[in-house]
Amino acid sequence: MSRVAILGSGVMGSALTVPLADNGHDVRLVGTHLDRDIIDSVKASHAHPGLDAEVPACVRAYQLEEAPDAFAGAEIVLSGVNSFGVRWASGQLAHLLPDGALVIAIAKGLEAEEDGNLRILPDVLAGSWSQSQRDVSPVSAITGPSIAGEVAARRDTCVVFAGRDRAALDRLAATFRTDSYRIWTSTDLVGCEVCAAMKNCYALAVGIAEGVLEARGASDGSDRMHNYEAALFAQGAVEMRQMAALLGGSAETSAWLPGVGDMYVTSTGGRNVRVGRLLGAGMSFGEASAELGHPTLEGAAAIREIGGALPKLHERGIVAPGGFPLLRHLYEVIALERPVEMPWSSFFGGESGGGSAAGFARARVGSGAGRSEGD
Repeated sequence: MSRVAILGSGVMGSALTVPLADNGHDVRLVGTHLDRDIIDSVKASHAHPGLDAEVPACVRAYQLEEAPDAFAGAEIVLSGVNSFGVRWASGQLAHLLPDGALVIAIAKGLEAEEDGNLRILPDVLAGSWSQSQRDVSPVSAITGPSIAGEVAARRDTCVVFAGRDRAALDRLAATFRTDSYRIWTSTDLVGCEVCAAMKNCYALAVGIAEGVLEARGASDGSDRMHNYEAALFAQGAVEMRQMAALLGGSAETSAWLPGVGDMYVTSTGGRNVRVGRLLGAGMSFGEASAELGHPTLEGAAAIREIGGALPKLHERGIVAPGGFPLLRHLYEVIALERPVEMPWSSFFGGESGGGSAAGFARARVGSGAGRSEGD
């Protein structure tokens, strides 16, 4: 039995208490400053407001001010915050992290530096830690198609635990793996994280198709734009593969669970798809966001972050002038409030989606690659 502390009681962090509890571990769920009502509910009745399933009765819930007690003696730490909370979590864990604890995170995104270099979020998470903490507590990541409600309901789910430390990955996988929560491992942390970030961008793009149909007055709830959706999905897969390779990861990672697998499940619904539909129907991004109540949109944030880095990377000779045409257009739509006008002729060929892998290596954008292995 291991003691596991989870920082963040959102739906995914809370859902992961289920496989951990099923394996008999001592699980402590710590809410952030935004999670007080969730923790109060879990303490009172084990009910989680965002999940259809209860948090297992053996899981102990803690408010943020109680975190030192929850983290005492923890051998494994799960960062359960989303991409917007990673820097906050980094500062919290700098003070809470027990010596030698293994760390795994769920956040999906990339962070752009001033010169356009892109950092994976596990490296951002460890950014506030001391060198000794980084040395003994390698950060791994959970990637792949994983809807929180299905994890909590023990529906078959296949994910990839990615990291640079093989021994840490093996221990983490053994801690979380159950008959329904199936885990593969990969040392291609960069490739997995690139895919995890970019699938949100392209899932938003796939959502545009239904809105385009509505704008043409042809949608009665049964008509679809499957051809349109499939083309955007395929171009997204191409660009995801290229970006993984450019950042120093394995292009092959995009072809399985962390890449097209996760992009598929994200494209089937959710906030990214809903905002895409409104954009396709003719709304500006500002109007679409307001229509949905200004929700947290990791896809839009990733488009701004990664798409905004492309011009700087082009100036440095790393990305070709027409590289990543779908991502570039999504940036125009999201960041510059331009209407959707798909650049179809620039997809799937020539210089329209590439860049210089050697240039990225010289620029030291990203780091590390590895072969993915099954469980």
